[in-house]
Amino acid sequence: MKKEQRIANDILDNVGGKENIQRLAHCMTRLRLSLKDDSKANIAALKKTDGVMGVIHDDTLQIVVGPGIVNKIAAEISKETGLAVGEEAHPDEGDLTFSEKAALEREKIKQKNKTPFKLFLRRIGNIFIPLIPGLVASGIINGLANFAKNADYGVGSTWMQILLLLGSGIFTYLAILVGWNTAKEFGGTPVLGAIAGAILFNPMLAEITIYGEPLVVGRGGLFGVIFAAWLMTFVEKRVRTVMPSSVDIIFTPLITLLVVGFFSLYAVVPVAGVLSDGITSGINWVLDIGGVVAGALLAGFFLPLVMVGLHHGLTPIHLELIEKFGMTPLFPILAMAGAGQVGAAIAIFVKTKNQRLRNIIKGGLPVGLLGIGEPLLYGVTLPLGRPFITACLGAAFGGAFQAVMKTAALGIGVSGLSLIPLIADNKYFIYIFGLIISYLFGFLFTYLFGFKEEMADNI
Repeated sequence: MKKEQRIANDILDNVGGKENIQRLAHCMTRLRLSLKDDSKANIAALKKTDGVMGVIHDDTLQIVVGPGIVNKIAAEISKETGLAVGEEAHPDEGDLTFSEKAALEREKIKQKNKTPFKLFLRRIGNIFIPLIPGLVASGIINGLANFAKNADYGVGSTWMQILLLLGSGIFTYLAILVGWNTAKEFGGTPVLGAIAGAILFNPMLAEITIYGEPLVVGRGGLFGVIFAAWLMTFVEKRVRTVMPSSVDIIFTPLITLLVVGFFSLYAVVPVAGVLSDGITSGINWVLDIGGVVAGALLAGFFLPLVMVGLHHGLTPIHLELIEKFGMTPLFPILAMAGAGQVGAAIAIFVKTKNQRLRNIIKGGLPVGLLGIGEPLLYGVTLPLGRPFITACLGAAFGGAFQAVMKTAALGIGVSGLSLIPLIADNKYFIYIFGLIISYLFGFLFTYLFGFKEEMADNI
């Protein structure tokens, strides 16, 4: 039996069987399951399952298994359950048991308790998470190509031009992809969302004058695209409710495009432009004025955002900074959060005699060094408690250093050692030194007062 099959079977056994799964999905490192009855899940046994690095029970049951294998495990569970990844089962309410009905009621209560801000950030995350593999691949190619250019190697050559072409593709058409995902996320027709992105970044905008000034291509950035694509969905749904089915395919998209298209140019672009300018300028102002303190706070409090899966909500801010200034000074600061956690994990590995905990760290440490920190977060620091805090403290020192040195990144999607080729202005060694600072302080804080052996008893 393959490893992913065994892990999938063990997970199914500990979540109440395949019949208890309502919805199946996954991200880069986590398997996400919505259960019909949460009480049937054996969380304690699930945490001890070989191959499971951590478990968090939020809106969904999130099982951390690590990058590279999570999609294979999801595929195996999909085979067993008959659910497509992302597809939700809709049981007949008359066939539900009392406990299943109670579970549905609990889910309704959970939905009511969700705050608008958390829902908003999760929506943003859902828009950008599917783009992350492309952003990572393109960003690394771009970084390596620019690294070679800075070293005056291969400039003007065909292979260099090809690398720059491959690296820039997703960024050239990013607005269209974001528009597509936004409409899809809000239940609209994806192509109408894609058109919203195409409109706001169309070079023909420069030839149109509104309010006495020519429009600026990309004004409002991805914030404008997200709002315009959401508006496409909003208008489309309202038009469809009154449109006869016989002509729906013709007039619903036509009316939606005309209404939202004109409204976007006259209202969305100016307002979103002011918003994006305010956010990007505000972040730069905070870093310029706050310096050490701002860097420390941003890096130190980033892990809690990752903990609840809200960190992807910052993606449009990074992309907006890159669009406007060519780089994001925020990203290297936040990358220190993962570095502090690596230092904390190494300290625990040195101190503990718990073989299971050491194995979890050995499995999560390589990807942690490369910037994927969730296996260490959910498998090590968060379950232990105090090391989570000491990891944040270690991150704060590295973040303060990066802020003072004004380190910036040319792209996003990777952090840790993987971010080195994307560092702007040849500040590669400065960024690496910041990583070392976070590793060191994360290690020291955890080794000295962040971990005791009895903490590992229930891991």
